[in-house]
Amino acid sequence: MIPLWDATRRPVDFPIMTLFIIIANVIAFICELSGGEAFVTRWSVVPADIVAGHHWETIITSMFMHAGWAHIIGNMVFLWAFGPQIEDVMGRWKYLAFYLVGGVVAMTAEIVAMPTSTVPTLGASGAIAAVMGAFLVTYPRDKIRTVLFLGIFAQMSFIPAAVLIGIWFALQLVSSIGAIASVDTGGVAYLAHVGGAIFGAIAARWFEDPQRVAERATE
Repeated sequence: MIPLWDATRRPVDFPIMTLFIIIANVIAFICELSGGEAFVTRWSVVPADIVAGHHWETIITSMFMHAGWAHIIGNMVFLWAFGPQIEDVMGRWKYLAFYLVGGVVAMTAEIVAMPTSTVPTLGASGAIAAVMGAFLVTYPRDKIRTVLFLGIFAQMSFIPAAVLIGIWFALQLVSSIGAIASVDTGGVAYLAHVGGAIFGAIAARWFEDPQRVAERATE
C-alpha cells in the first residue's frame, strides 16, 4: 500500500514545515551518497555508543538519514500523505517540535530495547510514525487515497485512515519482533516506528490547537 493524500480534507495553510522537513531529509541523503559508509557510520545511532554516553547528537541526525532510495522515497511519500493535515492543526512550529520530539522518543525506544547493539540505526520513520499516530487520533475516519498492489496489478482505493494506519502499525510490530530476534542484522529502526506511533497517538492533543481542530473538522 502506498498512501498518496487525504481525500477527505485539504490543509487550510500550505504545509511549509512538512516541505522543509522533506528537503532536509533529501539534503541529508545526498550527503550520505557523497560521504559513503564513513558518513553513515558517524551520524547514525549506535545504541551501545549512546548507552556508553557517546555521540548523543546522532539521536537527532539519524532521523534525517535513510538506508537507500526505496527507504527515503517511501518515508517522504508517507510524510506528505499525513503530515500536512497534522501541521495544519498544530501550527508550523509546534508541528516541528512534535516531529523532532517524536523522532527522539522513537529512537530512544530503539536504544532501550537493544542497548548492546553495535549496528548503526537510522531512519526518519520513527518521527513519521509519530505523525501517523497523531493522524490516527485526529482524523481516523478520513479516507486516504491509496495505491494498492495486488500481485502484478495496482489499483487506486480510498481506505479509512484507521484501517490503513492500523495495518501499517501491525506490520511494524511484527517487524520489530523480528528485529529483536536478529539484533545484529538491523539497520532500519522498526522498534522506533512502534514507539513513534504510540507517542504520536498519546501526545497529539498536547500539541494540537483545539480551535484549529474544531475549525478544520467543520470544513
